[in-house]
Amino acid sequence: MNDSITFAFFLIFFGASVLATLALYTRQSMLVAYILLGLLVGPYGLKFIPESKTIQEISSIGIMFLLFLLGLDLKLKNLLKMLHGAMLVTVASSLAFALVSALVFKLFNFNWIDSIIVGISMMFSSTIIGLKLLPTTALHHQHIGKVVVSVLLLQDVLAILVLLVLNLWKPGSGSFDLTMVIKTIIAIPILITLAYFAEKFILHRLFRKFDRIKEYVFLVPIGWCLALSELAGMFGLSTEIGAFIAGVALAASPISQYITENLKPLRDFFLIVFFFSVGAGFNFRLLPQVLWPVLVLACLLIILKPLVYRFLHRSVDDNKNTAWEIGFRLGQASEFSLLVGFLAFSSTLITQKAYISIEAVSIITFIVSSYVVVMRYPSPIAFNSKLRRD
Repeated sequence: MNDSITFAFFLIFFGASVLATLALYTRQSMLVAYILLGLLVGPYGLKFIPESKTIQEISSIGIMFLLFLLGLDLKLKNLLKMLHGAMLVTVASSLAFALVSALVFKLFNFNWIDSIIVGISMMFSSTIIGLKLLPTTALHHQHIGKVVVSVLLLQDVLAILVLLVLNLWKPGSGSFDLTMVIKTIIAIPILITLAYFAEKFILHRLFRKFDRIKEYVFLVPIGWCLALSELAGMFGLSTEIGAFIAGVALAASPISQYITENLKPLRDFFLIVFFFSVGAGFNFRLLPQVLWPVLVLACLLIILKPLVYRFLHRSVDDNKNTAWEIGFRLGQASEFSLLVGFLAFSSTLITQKAYISIEAVSIITFIVSSYVVVMRYPSPIAFNSKLRRD
């Protein structure tokens, strides 16, 4: 397994460097290059990485650290401030996308459970893409950046709740696992309490004493993330939930922003791993079976998401151009869409066709939305040098 993982990482980063170079020369999105690389060399492409288990392991590690880094941006005080302005937009848009997506798949003769899970998975926009394409120096602390980040973070909280509920489903039983429900009710408060006191009485003091040593500030958060992830696993929760709680707890630290800056290389590392795994894990050979519902829903979401966000933001006094830009920046499915689909499929809650559909719609919206943003708006990887902002 070590050899296969080593070879997989060689393919990911050597291949990504080659395709990213071609993408930059041809003025294409680097995110798309990572997905295409996964499709090309994965188990359903040239089979250079023949084991889907290897892809799942790589993907789970990437998702765990990305959720930890997302949690680092989720300061509870800021979240409470966001509730007034972004709650209406987040809830209304999520319900609209869920309803439309579920109805589309029901019209294509999917069962109600498949349709509802597809609808739930399409409620969210991608935090990874949204933050990756948002210039930190130009917009992040201005109005557009604040609105985009507010909506994305509130969606993250909603997505975590959805994942928690799905984690309680008993595979093959058609009902919730009562034991898991009890475990979760007990485990979540314990884990949050432990994280809070560990940050306040241990991590805070350590960072205050050794904050000038960058290597230490880089090392300890990674160890903290892995420790909470393992502890969550011992409590019967997913490691991703543990990583997210670890990030949220650390966000309370006075040097959380400094920690985030130090971990930027790690974020980029796992961003490449995540999008590669998205492409590699997609069984495109099954796509013809669900081609029409996928194309219809993907086209609807690509058109509908910017329109809905534009309408909702205009209703809370954003000007027309700002509302359109916010809509396009949030105009895709989410990494949480893939997580919801994977967990529901693993629990035998949905069929393979529904899971493949969620993957396909997510990938299509990732690609199209990324192109729209890098072509029209300021971003770190904009096509036009005049729009390129770090």
